[in-house]
Order: sequence, then C-alpha cells, then structure tokens
Amino acid sequence: MALAQNRLIAPMWAKLRTKVGVRFTRFVGVAIVSLATSEILLSICNGVFHMTATPAALISTFSGAAVSYVLSRWAWERKGRPDVLRETVPFWVISALVWVILWLATKLGYHMASWLGLHGFKHVLLVDLVYLVANFVTFALRFVIFHYVLFADRTTAARAAATGPDAVPPGTREAPRPAEAPHSAAATAAAEAQGPSAAAATTSDAAPAAQKQAGQKRDPAKRATPATRSTGPQAAID
Repeated sequence: MALAQNRLIAPMWAKLRTKVGVRFTRFVGVAIVSLATSEILLSICNGVFHMTATPAALISTFSGAAVSYVLSRWAWERKGRPDVLRETVPFWVISALVWVILWLATKLGYHMASWLGLHGFKHVLLVDLVYLVANFVTFALRFVIFHYVLFADRTTAARAAATGPDAVPPGTREAPRPAEAPHSAAATAAAEAQGPSAAAATTSDAAPAAQKQAGQKRDPAKRATPATRSTGPQAAID
C-alpha cells in the first residue's frame, strides 16, 4: 500500500517542481487570496448593503482582479514597471471577460435564492456558493492564458528567432576565422551560382584547406627546425 502511494506521489511531486508546477502552485495561492477578497466583498454588498447582482458582481470581481494582478506578477516573477500594452491592458481585458462569467453566475445565484424563497444568511450563502463554483472554472482558464500567453517567457521567442538552419550548434564545428571568411564566402557564392553539387564540393574542399592553414599558423617552430639543423654544420665548417 505504501509503495503504491509512493508511486503516485513521486510523479506528482516531480511535476510540481517543474517551472509550470511552481507557477501553478503560486497561482493557487494567488487565486485563494483573490477569491477570498471577492467573496468577502460580495457578502458585504449582498448582505449588508443589499445591492443587486450587477453592482455586487462588479465590485467583488474587479476588487479580486486587482489583487490577482499584483500577486500574479509575483507568481510569474515579473519585476519593475509592467508593460502596459503587452501585460496590463490584456490582463484587464481578460478580467472583463471573467467578470461577465462571474456576473452571470451571480445573477443565477440571486435567481436561485429567489426561487427557493431564501432570505438573510441562506440567501447570501447560496449566492456565494454559485460564485465559488464559477471561480473554479475561471481559475483554470486564467492560469492557461496567463502562463502560455500573458506572462509567457519572452526570451523563448527571441531564441527561436536567433536560431536558424544556418546556426552553428555548439561543439560541432568551428566558425571561419576573420582571415578565412572572405575567401570561403566568395568560393561558396561562386559555387552556389553554378549549382548545388558544386557548392557541396567547394565546402568539402575548403574544410581541409582551412584546417591545414590553421595547423601551419599554430606550429611555426616545426617549419623552422629543418632550416636550423641544415645551417648549423655549415656555419661550423666556415
């Protein structure tokens, strides 16, 4: 029994330790605080001030959205001034759509309480329950949008744009040196003008030449050794 539980818990724990899992765990805390804010204000608007469904849903939802925005930036490790066009405006557009869903849920709760003839605490409790269920639905939608669209890592797109089919994978081959780059570029351009087969042949021929030239530059002492040995005895005889 314990072994079976470990097999179930271990994969779940591994997923929670990933980047998505950490963000999800943080967003759960954000959603709890935001939901508590909305529920408290909805109860006050309904039970204390006896507001109708529309203003009660408006106040409670957007108050919770303000809390969610501040804490969501922490959950996705956003620091500094927010990007208004890419972050702030889309967030409030999403919040407006969420408000429509929660407003409909609030109206449904009001109508259900009226149909059942509930008053006072029971009326408030039923409306809060319907509002809570609607928040569970919007929670999943908001996390998907926030993680994969709104607060997505912008460096991923930049890396994808910088990486192309001609990029040099690290550790596979060396890029041409500055002295060799003009010659190799000219030869490659001429070969491409003649055809694909010529370009492939030029590339294969240029690689050994470049390696040979690099080896000669790295070891000038080996070229000077024969000359030194041949001139040594002659100097002794003279």
